[in-house]
Amino acid sequence: MTGDDFTEGEERCAYDSELLKTQRRRRRRQGSRVRPVCKLVMDQSLFSSVKRIIFLDCFGVLRAQRCPQRARPVALWRTGLLLCFLTFCACLDEECVLGVVGRPVSLPCLYPQLLTYENFSIEWRGDEEVVLRSVFAMNKNVEELGVNSAMLPADAALTGNFSLELPTVQPNQHRTTFSLFIISRENQSAALCTVCLRIAASFTSPLLQRKQGADGEETSFLCHSSGGFPEPAVSWLINFAQDPPEGTVRTQATLLPDSHLYNVTSFLKANISPEFAVSCIVENLTLNQTSTSTSYGVKGSPVVVRASDSLWMFSTGLCAVIGLMVVAGVVYQIHLDRVSKRKKLEFQNLKADRGYKRRRQEESETMKSKETDV
Repeated sequence: MTGDDFTEGEERCAYDSELLKTQRRRRRRQGSRVRPVCKLVMDQSLFSSVKRIIFLDCFGVLRAQRCPQRARPVALWRTGLLLCFLTFCACLDEECVLGVVGRPVSLPCLYPQLLTYENFSIEWRGDEEVVLRSVFAMNKNVEELGVNSAMLPADAALTGNFSLELPTVQPNQHRTTFSLFIISRENQSAALCTVCLRIAASFTSPLLQRKQGADGEETSFLCHSSGGFPEPAVSWLINFAQDPPEGTVRTQATLLPDSHLYNVTSFLKANISPEFAVSCIVENLTLNQTSTSTSYGVKGSPVVVRASDSLWMFSTGLCAVIGLMVVAGVVYQIHLDRVSKRKKLEFQNLKADRGYKRRRQEESETMKSKETDV
């Protein structure tokens, strides 16, 4: 586009602006009310939000032809926004359900329109492989055949809930698309329900090993976690805040062929001070789970040992004091028992002596009375 074209476009825009102002002044003189353009657009309630965007895009394109320097960026921006909106809507068409390995999962499908038919057959398919086939007659499920114990709800013929219930899921079913079809003899309908399945499994708590190097040598760390899905994100932290130097971390994830689960091993080798704490973090983004294991510095060990020794000495001293108190209590109790027995024996002896003297006195009185009688 040449400079003359730009000049001509600007003159047209200026001319249009002056013409619009002239028309407004003419209408004010005639007493008619000028209705704003935005009011006219808002009054058109028949247009939906998407139609209004398209209308504004077309209007912007037309204005860009007459005033290319001003209107073209706005029109392009609105067109890009519309395309992003349509792309987002297309991504939402497919519904995904999260299944955890080893647990049951239900793939939803509510289609009560099928209850209007007396006899029909349905099939659930996972990536073109038949997972379940069921035959309904007179509002009853007369036949059902499911692979790997897949089944429908017991009240499907009454409620129209034809969800596929899987007793367990495996990692090899990740991103599998399940679809429900109605079968009539040789004819097959389009998919009534389509649900994609995502698989996840929890990782074990990471096992962290530390190998301290000699003076001036690098320290090696090994972090291992297993039994999870999908592949996790592994990160390291030094003193709970600092990232390790670039190029010092090497992470390897291995997919086991039998279980289709991941084992992850991460290595960190860097010059790290012996007293620094190092943490290994394993994140399962699908399940929103985070597991952390921390190796504390070498200087932290003597503190723990001294604390343990102090606790042991305190416990030993306390046990010794309690033992001495128990022994003293037993000895004192034995002493009290002996004193009580001695007093009791003395009392019995005193009582016996008093009785002996009383008997002697009675006998003497009896002898005297007999002599008197004689």
